[in-house]
Amino acid sequence: MWVFHCPTRKSGRVEAAPGRKCMDRKRLLRNPLLWIAAVLLLYFVFTVLFDDSRGYHPVKTSQALQQVRDGKVKEATIEDKEQRLRLTLTDGTTFEGSNRLITQFPASSTDEIFTVLDQAGNKPTVETKVSQESILMQILIYLVPLGLLLLLLMWMMNNAQGGGNRVLNFGKSKAKQLSKDMPKTTFADVAGAQEAVEELEEIKDFLQNPGRYQALGAKIPKGVLLYGPPGTGKTLLARAVAGEAGVPFYSISGSDFVEMFVGVGASRVRDLFEQAKQNAPCIIFVDEIDAVGRHRGAGMGGGHDEREQTLNQLLVEMDGFDSRGGIILIAATNRPDILDPALLRPGRFDRQIPVSVPDLKGRKQILRVHSKGKPLAADADLDGLAKRTVGFSGADLANVINEAALLTARQNGHTIDGAALEESVDRVIGGPARKSRIISEKEKKITAYHEAGHALAAWAMPDIDPVYKVTILARGRTGGHTLSVPEEDKDLMTRSEMIARLVFALGGRSAEELVFHEPTTGASNDIEQATKIARAMVTEYGMSAKLGAVKYGQEQGEPFLGRSAGRQADYSLEVAHEIDEEVRKLIEAAHTEAYEVLVTYRDVLDDLTLELIEKETLHQKELERIFARVEKRPRITQFNDFGDRRPSDIPPIKTPGELARERGEPWPPIVEDTLDDEPETQQAEPAAAEPATEALPSPNGSNGVHQPGQPSNQAGPPNYGAPPGWTPATVPGGKPHNVWEPKKPQPDQDERQ
Repeated sequence: MWVFHCPTRKSGRVEAAPGRKCMDRKRLLRNPLLWIAAVLLLYFVFTVLFDDSRGYHPVKTSQALQQVRDGKVKEATIEDKEQRLRLTLTDGTTFEGSNRLITQFPASSTDEIFTVLDQAGNKPTVETKVSQESILMQILIYLVPLGLLLLLLMWMMNNAQGGGNRVLNFGKSKAKQLSKDMPKTTFADVAGAQEAVEELEEIKDFLQNPGRYQALGAKIPKGVLLYGPPGTGKTLLARAVAGEAGVPFYSISGSDFVEMFVGVGASRVRDLFEQAKQNAPCIIFVDEIDAVGRHRGAGMGGGHDEREQTLNQLLVEMDGFDSRGGIILIAATNRPDILDPALLRPGRFDRQIPVSVPDLKGRKQILRVHSKGKPLAADADLDGLAKRTVGFSGADLANVINEAALLTARQNGHTIDGAALEESVDRVIGGPARKSRIISEKEKKITAYHEAGHALAAWAMPDIDPVYKVTILARGRTGGHTLSVPEEDKDLMTRSEMIARLVFALGGRSAEELVFHEPTTGASNDIEQATKIARAMVTEYGMSAKLGAVKYGQEQGEPFLGRSAGRQADYSLEVAHEIDEEVRKLIEAAHTEAYEVLVTYRDVLDDLTLELIEKETLHQKELERIFARVEKRPRITQFNDFGDRRPSDIPPIKTPGELARERGEPWPPIVEDTLDDEPETQQAEPAAAEPATEALPSPNGSNGVHQPGQPSNQAGPPNYGAPPGWTPATVPGGKPHNVWEPKKPQPDQDERQ
């Protein structure tokens, strides 16, 4: 085993390590050009050493025949097949310094050569050689070119298989078995995907303690499918399983099954599962399984498509007639909707785990994991950074921390501060700042008014996320941007919020029309986003009173194209016209609202533009100062047409959190972990299997959390979320209703347990 060292500097030059020299030598020996040059050199040496014409001086045919006519030739040899004439001159006679001559003659001149030799005056000795090649030589003449072609083909196939003399093993599996020497990843390195970790920890626990599950008749899932957007940590979870499982772990990509040769993919699937069965129990991880597991029947090759045959073999190996247990298949994909239904059914992928974009808590954990070991300054607020990165995946957050470290190193800093983190977020969102770009003063003013229009329109809307930052610094393909950051993670959006987003998007265009009396091309992306939102409101979310709660249009793309190649219109031309009209009405209403906001607060717009030109970037605190007198405008209600379905005047119920905040109490409640609470918790555990008694409703309708400072072993139902001093309802006799007492286990039950 070679030990690699860092290059050492001696005598002003860097000497490479011996292992690197060996690697370069092996790489040189694998070069086919070297072997071709060696063969040509050997052929040259062979022709020089074994040339039978050595010692003969080549001359012209006429000169050789003249020597014969002059009687100066003692011996002559005619080589019929080679059509050569060898002459040995008489003693003491030379021609051009040699007494041995050789010349070539055409086949038609053979008779003339014999005549000249026969009529020579000194009657030289004439010998005729008729050479015949052996059968072996004749066979070699045909076999050598064929062998060279075969060697060239095998070399090409070997390179196509990745080298390593695997040309004859293209039907073997390319799966890599993880060894103990590889870097180990554990579940402690995974953050922001707690539910997925819990599901995978159960599989690890089953492999390590199968008896506990088998006693209950439970079977381990044969397959686990991890699906979610790119960068959410699916492959990282698989590496964590490999580091935690303690069983053989095979890793392979879905594209490794696909090959240009027919039947290779199915052969590799069989070989992979044969290796796994020999090492069962084990885990197989297939990354990007959609490369081989796409919906059948939609490919270009019909039923004999190579990819479909590979999928058929995978289905048989996972849950076929001769399937055996002990093998767990973990797969990852970004597109579960295009996978074949037979692959997703129970018995193959029994468990499908979504790995989504992390929430606020998950982002905090991910940032702490990736910032571990990095020097952070006092103003580096990771919690604030997590709030500003809504929608970021785990890979995006890791890139933010890495970009901040690179920026700090570029500036010769020693700690990562808040400014570096802020800049790294902007780099991830829009790319690096184009500081060298030179723009005119007029274009800078237009950009400032455009972004100020966005910010002012958004600030005046009641149902939109607060504006966090406005900048006119060019990044990527944008000349500036206005960033609004939600205060909390949201999965739902109301119609008012979507209309407010339309107003936000059209604020820049309205500012251009108001100030410069004509629009520019800078609002092209704003118009695209606004049109997309408005059309989705009408065709997907049923937010148009005229068209009703109907979905118009269905995506019916082919699975092999990703199910997104086409969108079929399942409505008439009249409905299409109405859809266009409704979309235009929404955009026009939002455009008018944004214009009115800017007209009302024109002086605020000018103040914001002036500061943007001076500072180029403004944050939330500065925006709060500028927008101090901007009031929230009322909601746009012209689209709130319910017809005969009148909304109720009864307000919605209040959640326990809302009630607690009205009382001035913290929510969620702070549970104090003390040693005195532990015996009570342990005492209540035996009653967990008992049937729950009927609980009385609390006056405020809350249900759920033990309030601090109140006893937890009280009789009757627990007073979850109740106000101070509240007691459970009692029966007329004055005794608590449904008094709870722990049930004492019977002796025979203890024996059975």
